Amino acid sequence: MDVNWSQATDEATRHLQALLRIDTTNPPGNERPAADYLAKVLAAEGYEPIVLESAPGRGNVVARYPGSGAAPPLLLLSHMDVVPAEPQHWEHPPFSGELVDGVIWGRGALDMKSIVVMQLMTMLLLKRSGVSLARDVIFAATADEEAGGTFGAGFLVDHHPELIRAEYAFSEFGGFPMDFGGRRIYFCQVAEKGAVWVRIRARGRPGHASVPHRENAVVRLATAVQKLGQTSLPFHRTDAVVGMIDGMARGLGGVKGAALRLLLNPSLSTLAIRLFVRQPSLMEYFHALLHNTATPTCLRAGSKTNVIPSEAEVDVDGRILPGQTVDTFLAELRDVIGPDFEFEPLLVLKPLETSSRTPLFAAMVRGLQRRDPGAAVAPMMMAGATDAKHLARIGIPCYGFSPMRLPPGMDVLKMAHGHNERIPVDALAFGVQTLYEVVEDFCAG
Repeated sequence: MDVNWSQATDEATRHLQALLRIDTTNPPGNERPAADYLAKVLAAEGYEPIVLESAPGRGNVVARYPGSGAAPPLLLLSHMDVVPAEPQHWEHPPFSGELVDGVIWGRGALDMKSIVVMQLMTMLLLKRSGVSLARDVIFAATADEEAGGTFGAGFLVDHHPELIRAEYAFSEFGGFPMDFGGRRIYFCQVAEKGAVWVRIRARGRPGHASVPHRENAVVRLATAVQKLGQTSLPFHRTDAVVGMIDGMARGLGGVKGAALRLLLNPSLSTLAIRLFVRQPSLMEYFHALLHNTATPTCLRAGSKTNVIPSEAEVDVDGRILPGQTVDTFLAELRDVIGPDFEFEPLLVLKPLETSSRTPLFAAMVRGLQRRDPGAAVAPMMMAGATDAKHLARIGIPCYGFSPMRLPPGMDVLKMAHGHNERIPVDALAFGVQTLYEVVEDFCAG
């Protein structure tokens, strides 16, 4: 089928505006109206979508384009919930879906209602074409990713795995370019760090605050927090980051490419990041890809000003690389702050890593280079976590692939949970066409 991509872009823009106007801030989520909207659009095209509530108001929608069954299905996974917004800091209201000078504004424009729409348009275009595929294509738009996915992807994995079981999945955070040394490089996510949230507790001798002493639990904890804030945890190489740096280096070539490989040298990595990455947000990101990280976030101690408490606590958001465990991470923390503390893990999510040497990754490379000839494509690791962790529990490897060509200066890392989240219509159009072509290419045979 010859697709009229201009009309498809107009249609995608309308759907994205409509979804942005449905407030799915999590908490509480209330994704059911968005799920119903998507189900109505899919049903009008001849699908038989299923809407499942994991709890009152927590809607999930699943639909399937049938292939011949000669190969296992491909899953298109997205989430409809968004993080809170602070309207007073926005140039345009965060739930307005306003289209201004070719740019669509709203909370979720990047994370990830635009990707919901890209995947929706793929399903609509497949249906209209009637193309014969070897694989089923499954569409699943879910609730609750921003709060862990228990009521969304986790619910489907636990209670309805037969609806989403697939050989591979596509989800968020990948397929967008960054400029390095004058070369545009697209990154496709193949791995994500795990999470170890841990409560660190210091104990001391209680007493009257008018008579200070050196066994104050608050002071002990404050010293530990300061050390965590000023000390890098040890350097670690992972296959995903080696593949990422190698892909970037090949894309850059020459002296710049060789210099970039210094990021993988433990003794030169920090200096190389400062010299060759330079942009502050990217410097922090690349540091996080080469180290476990520990970020103090919540402090608790005492109940009265004139009483020295017997204990003080800090919650630490730890992120661990593939190959690392809770035990190795806690050992690194003890090496920094010392042994005289209690460690209580609060949440543990294993890191994920998927090979970039697969037919699907090759299809991603072909699709991106077809739409942007001459661009380089490299695998990447995400410092945060996605719903891929739920799919991993039933053996579905997941790639972050939400293709969009953002203009220079529009930083997806800053906008995704920040103020003035937005996406240019041109970037949405790029994603709609690229995703459709990659899905059709991979699933055709």
